[in-house]
Amino acid sequence: MKEIFQKLRNYEIKIRKAIKSHMQGDFHSIFRGSGIEFDDVRVYQYGDDVRAIDWKVSAKGVGTYVKTYKEDKEQNVMFLIDVSASQDIGKKGSKKMDIAKEICGVLTLSATKENSSTGLICYSDQKELYIKPNKGMRHAYESITKLHHLQPKSRKTNLNDAIKFTLNFLKRRSIVILISDFIDEDYQHQLKGLAGSHDLVVIHITDTTEANLPKLGIIPLFDKESQSTIWVNTSSNEFREKVYGKFSKGHNDLQELCLRNQADYLKVITNQEYVSRLIKLFKIRNKTKKRAR
Repeated sequence: MKEIFQKLRNYEIKIRKAIKSHMQGDFHSIFRGSGIEFDDVRVYQYGDDVRAIDWKVSAKGVGTYVKTYKEDKEQNVMFLIDVSASQDIGKKGSKKMDIAKEICGVLTLSATKENSSTGLICYSDQKELYIKPNKGMRHAYESITKLHHLQPKSRKTNLNDAIKFTLNFLKRRSIVILISDFIDEDYQHQLKGLAGSHDLVVIHITDTTEANLPKLGIIPLFDKESQSTIWVNTSSNEFREKVYGKFSKGHNDLQELCLRNQADYLKVITNQEYVSRLIKLFKIRNKTKKRAR
């Protein structure tokens, strides 16, 4: 674990230095999210966001009122990690699961240094690991260690249940970082709910071999989640176009869903350097959240 921690610390330092150098003295946190909690209500004024209207108070018939909020200095950062068998794809040392663990580790250290509480949920089609949000480097290192040593009991995926579980127990508005390959169905409604209740960051992990299979003729493909084998003709143009189209559509649909619901989206490919992409993501988040305030 010493080598892993050293690698994560180097990445974390690189991210913080790069972002700070661009914030010109107005830097607060790479996790600068909404960071707000309910304070009071006041009379609606022209230009107020209609989404802030408190309909229960307004329904009393004494006028239209909007909710006001105050800044919450202490952020709560929750990581939701897909640990199903489909994440075990890619080259040794840079499989989707390896990259997911690295990103979670780097951002956990970053959030901890910003005095944020961090928590962790690992999910397949069942809860595999839950670590309650807490502060401090000791807590961060323990969380990272447990994630790296985790051996999931199930190989299947159920993002719908994973998100629902998170929504049910996470009462305080938090920054939720969801890391998955999103090879699943029927999770979109819950994802929309998560984005509406929390400050959501979606990190989409992919591997090039999933959409661009080599031309090897008729070969058996083993599905790690279902533990079944099917025979396919990888040299067939029809098959290759179908696979590529399915993955491309899935990526585009997920990105558009995040955009519509004001969730941040980042696609990470296993064979590509991802630190610079994380830096870009959090630069954008800082600027966007600053304007929103």
